[in-house]
Amino acid sequence: MTADTCFLRDVIRDVPDFPEPGVTFKDITPLLARVDCFRFTIDALADHFSGLGIDMVAGIDARGFIIAAPVAYRLGAGFVPVRKPGKLPSDRLTEHYDLEYGTDAVELHTGSFDSGSRVLVIDDVLATGGTAAATIALLVRAGAEIAGLGFLCEIESLAGRGRLGGHDVTALVSYP
Repeated sequence: MTADTCFLRDVIRDVPDFPEPGVTFKDITPLLARVDCFRFTIDALADHFSGLGIDMVAGIDARGFIIAAPVAYRLGAGFVPVRKPGKLPSDRLTEHYDLEYGTDAVELHTGSFDSGSRVLVIDDVLATGGTAAATIALLVRAGAEIAGLGFLCEIESLAGRGRLGGHDVTALVSYP
């Protein structure tokens, strides 16, 4: 975390034992409610990845959508949602993965972008890296070139960054 982003940490609320006992949920809704914090978040992520020829920004369900869509707008790129199972009505690809409190899957409509598109992945929190790693695998299967990954927060003790294959990863706020 840089000195410039310390103020973001102050508005992210910890919710203990959610969604499971022992898990501390990082609630970003207070940050989203403050225009200065929300604007800074979008601008900082977009600035980090500007000039990289991003074609699409993939937002991970659901809080990643809130951040990814305006980042896509700022970068002049399209937006593609990476959804939880059962949310997409058409043909889709699915990637299953383990997370810190169970298992899950992510899905993407087939044909969401052209093969070879440079795709930036955005989500709110990088924890164990399971969701982000599954999203990378899903996007690569769909023909994407991963341009990087951006997160609002990273919980460093869970070592999720190590699962992301050496891609350009940035997080605005880090927790030990």
